[in-house]
Amino acid sequence: MVELARFDARSTDGEEVGRAIDEHGYAIVENMIDGGDLCCLRAELEPQFAAQKAGETTFLGARTKRFNNLFMRAPTTRKMVLHPVLTGAADHILLPWCARYHVTYTGTMHLLPGETAQALHRDAFFYPFRNPGPVTQQGSLWAVTDFTAGNGATRIVPGSHLWEEERQPTANEIVAAEMPAGSAIIYGHNIIHGAGANTTDQPRTAVALNFSLGWLRQQENQFLTLPVEKASELPEALQRLIGYDFGAPFMGAVNGQNPHVLLEEPGDEPGYRSDPALEKAYRERVHWLKVEAVPPPPGVLPTD
Repeated sequence: MVELARFDARSTDGEEVGRAIDEHGYAIVENMIDGGDLCCLRAELEPQFAAQKAGETTFLGARTKRFNNLFMRAPTTRKMVLHPVLTGAADHILLPWCARYHVTYTGTMHLLPGETAQALHRDAFFYPFRNPGPVTQQGSLWAVTDFTAGNGATRIVPGSHLWEEERQPTANEIVAAEMPAGSAIIYGHNIIHGAGANTTDQPRTAVALNFSLGWLRQQENQFLTLPVEKASELPEALQRLIGYDFGAPFMGAVNGQNPHVLLEEPGDEPGYRSDPALEKAYRERVHWLKVEAVPPPPGVLPTD
């Protein structure tokens, strides 16, 4: 039986979790949410599932309910996404490849009884990079209910983030990421994973809060989901994390300025320039990529 890489948020930090992701492709971190916040999160989510339709494809789940825009629809997630273990892990695994990362996706996965197992996959089909390669996204799945092998706990293939694209896992390499409610599994986009089957009589609920490199387009359009009048309700750290900030030197500018000026009190407009600290990080820390065109791997996009 595989012993999973498991930590406790009360006694670990993002650097330790990031090193585990380097080695295994993932880390399970318990006690990421306390009991009070977990109750609030459930109260925010559960009434919305009743009105939500299930997925229309096998990959999305014919008995799985999903919705996005969680910073507005489930405000507890505003605190969750800024958890220092989560952002510390992202600092470790993403900042070698970018000067700043941003939120790319927020969503729910509410697996009803009778849901079948999702096809195993990497979260790699958004960007055309073959494995192995740089980590472009950090995913995190937060257990709103307990995750068990019976109710559809995410299945993972430890170490598969280092495999060549064509290698497929054997049955004994696939493990269920079982964890108690309030935990999160944090992982690089390139680990093979997929939701399990729910063979119980109760739903299994998760929240996804994902980051990507700041120079990549976000999966969820944060600026239409959270335009200025809505983004102004968020704490400044989250405003910047969803993209109201430079994603790289000059990237995302508004009239030559940092886009965060749209959320600030009017004042003297600064000159046309980027962020000096960001420019320094870009010069001194960020690895540059040499890109070679290669054929796409077979089956990279879900077909149904």
